[in-house]
Amino acid sequence: MPAAPQDASPQTIYLSDYAPPNWLVRDVHLTFRLDPTRTRVHSRITFAPNPDAASRDFALDGEGMTLISARINGAEVTPNVTETGLSCDVPDSEFVWEAEVEINPSANTALEGLYMSSGMYCTQCEAQGFRKITYYPDRPDVMSVFTVRIEGGEPVMLSNGNPVAVGDGFAEWHDPWPKPSYLFALVAGRLVNHPGSFTTMSGREVELNIWVRPGDEGKCEFGMQALKDSMHWDEKVYGREYDLDLFNIVAVDDFNMGAMENKGLNIFNSSCVLASPETSTDANFERIEAIIAHEYFHNWTGNRITCRDWFQLCLKEGLTVFRDAQFTADMRSAPVKRIEDVIALRARQFREDNGPLAHPVRPHSFVEINNFYTATVYEKGAELIGMLKTLVGDDAWAKALTLYFKRHDGQACTIEDWLRVFEDVTGRDLAQFKRWYEDAGTPRLSVTDSYSDGTYTLTFAQHTPPTPGQTDKPPRVIPIKVGLLGQNGGEVQKTRVLEMTEAEQCFEFSGLSARPIPSILREFSAPVILERETNNAERAFLLAHDTDPFNKWEAGRALARDGLLAMIRHGAAPDAAYLEAARIMALDDTLDPAFRALALGLPSQDDLAQALFDAGDTPDPQAIHDALEALKDARANVMKDAAQQLYAQNQVTGPYRPDAAQAGGRALANAALAMITRRDGGAAAQAQYDAADNMTQQLAALGCLLQAGRGDAAVQAFYDQWQNDRLVIDKWFGLQIAMADPQNTADVAHKLTQHPNFTMKNPNRFRATLGALAGSPAGFHHASGKGYALLADWLIKLDPVNPQTTARMCSAFETWRRYDESRQSLMRAQLERIAGQPGLSRDTTEMVGRILNA
Repeated sequence: MPAAPQDASPQTIYLSDYAPPNWLVRDVHLTFRLDPTRTRVHSRITFAPNPDAASRDFALDGEGMTLISARINGAEVTPNVTETGLSCDVPDSEFVWEAEVEINPSANTALEGLYMSSGMYCTQCEAQGFRKITYYPDRPDVMSVFTVRIEGGEPVMLSNGNPVAVGDGFAEWHDPWPKPSYLFALVAGRLVNHPGSFTTMSGREVELNIWVRPGDEGKCEFGMQALKDSMHWDEKVYGREYDLDLFNIVAVDDFNMGAMENKGLNIFNSSCVLASPETSTDANFERIEAIIAHEYFHNWTGNRITCRDWFQLCLKEGLTVFRDAQFTADMRSAPVKRIEDVIALRARQFREDNGPLAHPVRPHSFVEINNFYTATVYEKGAELIGMLKTLVGDDAWAKALTLYFKRHDGQACTIEDWLRVFEDVTGRDLAQFKRWYEDAGTPRLSVTDSYSDGTYTLTFAQHTPPTPGQTDKPPRVIPIKVGLLGQNGGEVQKTRVLEMTEAEQCFEFSGLSARPIPSILREFSAPVILERETNNAERAFLLAHDTDPFNKWEAGRALARDGLLAMIRHGAAPDAAYLEAARIMALDDTLDPAFRALALGLPSQDDLAQALFDAGDTPDPQAIHDALEALKDARANVMKDAAQQLYAQNQVTGPYRPDAAQAGGRALANAALAMITRRDGGAAAQAQYDAADNMTQQLAALGCLLQAGRGDAAVQAFYDQWQNDRLVIDKWFGLQIAMADPQNTADVAHKLTQHPNFTMKNPNRFRATLGALAGSPAGFHHASGKGYALLADWLIKLDPVNPQTTARMCSAFETWRRYDESRQSLMRAQLERIAGQPGLSRDTTEMVGRILNA
């Protein structure tokens, strides 16, 4: 079906207006008669009056379908049908509703509801896609048991729950666990399975399958092992056992998100489940492992216990992101995982919090819920879970989670339900902590210190800047992990949690023989911006001696950042203190290679632009790019011998394994290769490219060759080798744009949009191409405005086809007010051009309006 018709004036929905559903659903029976253009869906639903509701009015959601017939208790009725649903007179007591509708999966390019993906039937119902399948109260607090019959000529026909019948041209499924409609799923097509099994802690055998297109069977083994590891970990750490006889995963090429946790039938973007050493990088493997875990963990934190309404989205997503981060930390390196998460948080969520798209972790209102699947809801939501665990302690955390699962199993819950569990277990009042859910913005935490007569004092002050719609931000509870180091580098105070509750607060450490060096906000214990006057000598000391891996990394990052800011502002030379500290750190073989590779990373162009803007400067994207390049050149010169040594020492031998040990070695070797390339013009990179037997080394070498200006032949060879692998070609598109000279980034992107393999209908390919343009600041923000115009051109084309992806990509413009007047004018013009398009989707209308008007 085409994108749903939009209201002339989209309506704002408010959390404060929540009301219980008028009718509850006892059971749902669905029959699908599949056809690519004329699928018929017959629904038989038992409705019962909700004793908690104030009304008996009967209305069902529905969009983009044709109603064929409707019956109540077997008698035909004629409902009042609109573009967004229907209403009807109904009995005052329990009744059976039946309806038959016709939908067109082939025309559904929005990828919401039932659609076709390369000949395969597929669904995506979160958040509000089920209303495009049949008429239903499409809200998460309406939960019911589903029975589904699928009729058609497809060799594989899957739905939620357990199979109950199969025959010539049909399959029937029953899910015994009540669920909201957003967790409904159906997949049908020519698929093959990679099978497995898992024995639960109570001894039940669970059948596992990963379903893929023929030809992809060889890319499932890692995903299957990740699923088994996730199931075992959730039993061991949280006591959560899987509750069906079958768990299916399906890989789909056309998917707006990463994956979806539908009960017993997880649907995955193929990029998030298919993996092989030849076609996937180490980062791909780690991401796949984490996403499989995330969707599996939703079985309890999202499915068995779901959200009362979409304002509570962070309840399931924040908690599950936190759980999948715990899993990855246990499976790989906990310090490296924490640092990677903070890098991502600062790059995406801090930027969001600091601009026109800022919103609370639990929003107060929305126009289009799809626009609130954000870093704030997911990543900041997870940070809130981590802070809560820090505040109550591990034992209370475990007791509270056990009570949460027991008390709320089978319910649709709120943040208040979640926090009340902790209050009941600990006796604490969490009203102040709740402000983290209600107030947008990233708190600034400033700190000063003093030392006298053996007592060291830290004085903290917190302030959260205004955000759209919110100016007054009372103090929040902030857990601050602090350690103290002596002048010889040893710890004189092990990590202690300081609980800040006031706007300004002092904490004392007594019995010290000398002034210590503070290590503040260890493990990044709260999502705040720490402001403290310090110097390069102290940072170098922390980089050398801090026992907290996060703060060790943070010290090196701060050294690099301040040196870069001086280069950008004053044309200063690269900071010698940073260069020497980086060399010493990189050669310290007592440190994890993965940590050293991360520590050799530099602040991003966007990080530096925000730092300049926060300080009252107007960032120049080209100047930022040039400073980074100059520092990389200087580091390559200072580390010319060290880079060769690191490259030689970290060559991984033996069969490829995507585990933490091998991946860390390859990461450090590839970081060294990038430095070597700046001195040898790409000779070593060419040798690695020619010899590579895995995608991690091949892609890293290709990036180095592009950076050295000698990648044309390798780019063509890479394409010739991988042109039939859609996921690898996504990498090919993105890398060329990411490595382009900023003067030509938009031109390279434009050329690639003309390539026969480019299609805007596949979200992965669109993001790989136009997303890479938006993610290359100096190129996207070229003074000519050609990057802005190119992205706007394609967003205008994409919106009628896929509003969700269009709206999310509009966030590329969210920082438009931080730049000079000329760039602001150019970006505003493109935003207004998008906003002025006739028939613009509700998704994109809301997003562009928020960016323009905040």
